[in-house]
Amino acid sequence: MHFVLAEGGSFQPIPWGLRLRIAIDAARGLAFLHSSEKHVIYRDFKASNILLDTNYNAKLSDFGLARNGPTGGDSHITTRVMGTYGYAAPEYIATGHLYVKSDVYGFGVVLLEMLTGLRALDTARPAQQLNLVDWAKPYLADRRKLPRLVDPRLEGQYPSKAALRAAQLTLSCLAGEPKNRPSMAEVVTVLEEIERIRPRHRRASPEEDRESSSSASSRSAHHGRRHQQQSPRPRSGSDGARSGQPSPRVR
Repeated sequence: MHFVLAEGGSFQPIPWGLRLRIAIDAARGLAFLHSSEKHVIYRDFKASNILLDTNYNAKLSDFGLARNGPTGGDSHITTRVMGTYGYAAPEYIATGHLYVKSDVYGFGVVLLEMLTGLRALDTARPAQQLNLVDWAKPYLADRRKLPRLVDPRLEGQYPSKAALRAAQLTLSCLAGEPKNRPSMAEVVTVLEEIERIRPRHRRASPEEDRESSSSASSRSAHHGRRHQQQSPRPRSGSDGARSGQPSPRVR
């Protein structure tokens, strides 16, 4: 996915629906690992570990850092911190405690990349925007600021309600405490609901209705004058022309 979406330091403007489909496929992969008998933790979930086939079906790759999850009622395992900065969950970086929901945080980062079209970390950005999560969180929490966050190369071609729900889901995945994050099964459910949201057709304002009506009337009048000017003249040999009577109207 990294090579399909990234070009010149930013993501290519692939359509909203395709971004969602990739996210759903990846989320299903993580949900499958988490629901397995050993509750496998991927540990290094990031955009470059999502591979796409020619039909843009997403599959997870590179399980080199994956670990079996906690057993016996434990909430986490303790392990040496490994992974990719910018995607690793804060509790894992700080303590080495790895939770199943540490993967959910990484998924939230990738979802944020899809929403914004920006990399998780980019040294070419201003210092305050270096870390995408730190910079974007205030926008995710404010629906009035959200349009400034969504990838402008989508050119508004997405349902605003869907973008809002995706932002809310992203924010919940990025919660500071693992217990406050959704499970990946819950993430899949929400993403599927978002995918079903269709754009609303905006109703024209009264002013736009009047302008449209005026424009239609003008076009109609112009068409009528043009039709009169271009109407074929009666043939000189027609009965109507010889008698001086108007030609009959064909119904």
